[in-house]
Amino acid sequence: MNNPRAERLLGDVVYEELTALLGSGELPPQSRLPSENELSQRLRVSRPVLRQALARLRAEGRISTRKGAGNYVADSSAATTPKVSFGPLTSIPDVRSFLEFRSSLEGEMAARAAVHHDRESLAEIGRRRRRLESAMAAGGDGIEEDIAFHAAIAQASGNRFFSMTMEALAEQTRFSIGLIRQLSDRPLALRMQDVYREHAAIEQAIASGDPAAARDAMTAHLVGGIARLFGK
Repeated sequence: MNNPRAERLLGDVVYEELTALLGSGELPPQSRLPSENELSQRLRVSRPVLRQALARLRAEGRISTRKGAGNYVADSSAATTPKVSFGPLTSIPDVRSFLEFRSSLEGEMAARAAVHHDRESLAEIGRRRRRLESAMAAGGDGIEEDIAFHAAIAQASGNRFFSMTMEALAEQTRFSIGLIRQLSDRPLALRMQDVYREHAAIEQAIASGDPAAARDAMTAHLVGGIARLFGK
């Protein structure tokens, strides 16, 4: 029996492997990708899983399909729609403004996830939350796991523009989370408890289908990040 959730997670892995292949220089712009059969054998996945990842790359404009000829690497210099770049965070006030922006953006994102999530996307949110807790409990910084948790909520919102915006903000998010972890005066054990509790509250509100509670839980989490960094 097929497991749609497992296939979707495997699709994420294949997408990352194809992205690495495109960035390796092995396939220059306008070159033809190996056939689906070759790629599925090379990556050891089924063709349906491979097609999920290829469809994602096409949607992002990284590859294009020529009828009867296969998939080709897109020429990024010829793209008509540049990727959004928010630029680096250059000061402490800049970090505060960024966290306030995230609070507004992700509060609405969580509210939509409460309305539009399905069983698979909710399971993914839970899986990402547990992975973050495991990473932090093992002594890691949990930054990538934290980003993945919020990305799962964006996916659950059912609106691709939330996912695209979260992806565009990934570097700023890494920087701000790292800064909070480094500069907060709150003891590590207490900060970990705060993060665990806040993330669990977000997940629970989304699972309950309550958009107002999900918005409030996400806002409280990000405002908590401001408090952990600035002390108020």
